[in-house]
Order: sequence, then structure tokens, then C-alpha cells
Amino acid sequence: MLALAAAITLSAAGCAGGSDAVSQGGTFQFVSPGGKTDIYYDPPAARGTVGELRGPDLMTAGKEISLDDFRGQVVVLNLWGQWCGPCRGEADDLEQVYTATKDRGVAFLGIDVRDQQDKARDFVTDNKIGYPSIFDPSMRSLIAFGGNFPTSVIPTTLVLDREHRVAAVFLRELLAQDLQPVVERVAAESQT
Repeated sequence: MLALAAAITLSAAGCAGGSDAVSQGGTFQFVSPGGKTDIYYDPPAARGTVGELRGPDLMTAGKEISLDDFRGQVVVLNLWGQWCGPCRGEADDLEQVYTATKDRGVAFLGIDVRDQQDKARDFVTDNKIGYPSIFDPSMRSLIAFGGNFPTSVIPTTLVLDREHRVAAVFLRELLAQDLQPVVERVAAESQT
């Protein structure tokens, strides 16, 4: 409950006034209307995109992962840390949704923040997480969000459509039954 209150407080602090979603120059402008922790951006043509997201692969030394590696796919981005209780709680739910939707053109990409690499690797191995993560202890890869996103709320999950426009943001721990219908709906959208 304390984590939820902190997420609401932090998301409200990261708000920019105005409408539910603002698209400026093709970039994503984060707005959390009324301190909501589940935010949806529709219609698809009104969605903004995140910037260039890339960083080192958590599990493979010398390899880099980029959002561009997932062109044409719905991408679920999850900001996490092995030190984060809600992140540990949602790990199996995220893996369940990943397994259920990967054959529908859905990819998952974790962004491991404020972590030690050996502990994060052990977390991935112990939890049998099948999707890749960017290792970003300093949170530098999140510059892609241009300061328009409250990166201090962990865990956070974004659902990007096939053009990598932001369709949904969740500023809380997720259950499979919360995430899967959203991912399936976004995956079913025709490309525009």
C-alpha cells in the first residue's frame, strides 16, 4: 500500500498539466491525469512515441539492445530492479503474459535500474525470465523519455503499439489479468 501511495505521489509530481496525452513533434509527453496509476492513450493516431531507447544487455556482455530491434512488434517495457518488492511480485505475471502473447508479435523488454549486475542476473535466472533486459543501474537509457516520464516510479510498465507509440502506462505492480487484455487489444490493432 505504501508503494502505491508513493507511486501516486511521484506520478502526480511528474505530471504536466493539460489533457490526458500530449504529442509534441512525434515524442511522448507523459501526463498522469488526477494521479492515475493506469493511463491509456487512444485513439492510436494521437499517441506519441518515446525516443531512441538502447543499452547494454543484462545477460550478455558486449551486446546492446535497442527498441529498434523490435520493429513492427508491440513492445511491453518494464522498469524493474531485483531490490524492488513489487517487481519481484510481478515477475511471474509478466513472464506469463510474455509467454501467452509472444506468438502474436509481442515482445517484452525489461530495463533493470539501480541494481548490481550479478544480483539482477541471478534474479532473471531464478525467475526463469525469458525476455531480455537492458542493464541500466544509472538509468541513463531512460533519457529516451525526454524527462516526460516519472522514472522514479519502480515498477513501471509501458505498452507500445507496433509503431512504438505509447498505448498504456502502468505505475504499479501488475497481475497477468491486468496486463494481458491490454497487450492483446494493442496487438490486435491494425497498423495505421
